[in-house]
Amino acid sequence: MQESVDQDRGQITQPPLHQNVAAVDLGSNSFHLIVARIDDGHMQIVDRLKEMVRLGEGLEDDKSLAPEVAARALACLERFGQRLRDFQAGSVRAVGTNTLRQIRPDADFIERAEAALGHPIEVIAGREEARLIYLGVAHALAAGAERRLVVDIGGGSTEIIVGLGFSPRLRESLHMGCVSMSRRHFPDGRITARAMQSAELTGALEVRPVRELFRRAGWHKAVGTSGTIRSIAAVVNAEGWCGDGISAASLSRLSETLLTAGKASAINLKGLAEERKPVFAGGVAVLRSVFEALGIEHMQVSDYALREGVIYEMMGRHQQEDVRERTVAKLCRQFQIDQAHGQRVLATATALHRQLAQAWALTGPNHSLMLAWAARLHEIGVMVAHSQYQKHGAYLLRNADLAGFTRQEQMVLAALVLGHRRKFPVQEFLGLPQSARDCSRKLCVILRLAVLLHRGRSAVSKPNPSLLADGDSLALDFPDDWLAEHPLTRLELEQEAERLAGAGINLSFG
Repeated sequence: MQESVDQDRGQITQPPLHQNVAAVDLGSNSFHLIVARIDDGHMQIVDRLKEMVRLGEGLEDDKSLAPEVAARALACLERFGQRLRDFQAGSVRAVGTNTLRQIRPDADFIERAEAALGHPIEVIAGREEARLIYLGVAHALAAGAERRLVVDIGGGSTEIIVGLGFSPRLRESLHMGCVSMSRRHFPDGRITARAMQSAELTGALEVRPVRELFRRAGWHKAVGTSGTIRSIAAVVNAEGWCGDGISAASLSRLSETLLTAGKASAINLKGLAEERKPVFAGGVAVLRSVFEALGIEHMQVSDYALREGVIYEMMGRHQQEDVRERTVAKLCRQFQIDQAHGQRVLATATALHRQLAQAWALTGPNHSLMLAWAARLHEIGVMVAHSQYQKHGAYLLRNADLAGFTRQEQMVLAALVLGHRRKFPVQEFLGLPQSARDCSRKLCVILRLAVLLHRGRSAVSKPNPSLLADGDSLALDFPDDWLAEHPLTRLELEQEAERLAGAGINLSFG
């Protein structure tokens, strides 16, 4: 699978999606794999795998991962990898959530996990996780005009979203989940009234900053998803406390029953899996705090969640509905970027990329996309200040909530924008995930040359120089006498050659 950029219109085009696709959800409690068949724009799930890994239990105080938990997770991913062995590149999307967001950048777990799975792993921000959860849930609900509140309790975070139709209007990720709450308040498995009250108070404090915002959002129906909420719904239904979903009264009765049990190992509830017991009390405390804070009286339950949302996102990207494209367009408007200039830089960058794609191994799925978005956004920092605007732009792209983008993609975009002018930021690229370092460095060289050729910001057409690569040596060849007629560009290219030499790139021109 490979995307391309239409040079004349600056539009991104993509080939048809593979018929068989898969999504992997690497949560803090469970790992999930779903395999789906895409037929005429419709998704049919053909296989599901789930393992209770409890990745969040292994997160140490120094943000490393306990060796035994890492081994457990990698063994699971090797099993998933066997199921995905015959899937083509680009037909599998694996996303990591709260625990993977917290692991130290210098840890090698993600690289080892990718090797075990056999496919790239993307770490997504909390609000992006919320958006994908809502997308999955929305496709499982009957069409309606009412606003919906969606709640997903994971192992390390809880996402709450208010949306209309397929569009999330308000989304938040809270730092509490069934694993983290259980570790903090029920570490030895004992369930006491004091511990439960403390856990619910912790949950209430976490919701408090956004409580009124979500209360006033005008939602009419609450929908819950994830293993925790589905387990609670299964229990209250099996015990006869609520026949449809979860009511506030049934949730209170469940909490009282857990206090009577006194410890996790003694819980005896119909519909509750044995493997869920160690983190069940923490999950109940989280849901009770959300019910109380947002005034929920009844919650329906959806079988669709993050992984289904990932599949629908993959489908949308291949139906010209890529959320990332809308995000970039919004940023261009919001930061008043000179879009005509950006399109000229994009056209030149695309032409240079096409000449180097094979020689520099830049034919991967995201290479042309990332280059195109960086070309359009390279001046985003000008609105902050023109002085060192590349640094302001990089900061914005690195830290903003960019719908549709993974954290790795934001890091690459930030590096490209930071490196498009002045000194080449070698350390910035060394800080990227290993799989993205070399290709991002090379994309940045292409972007730098495109920006340099449009330094005068003229709308007059520029020459189409030929660009050849021999390893890290580049030869830029202009039409006869063009450089002689443009001495300023020649001087800028001489300066650029010196800067690129510091990044290990030898640039010659003529």
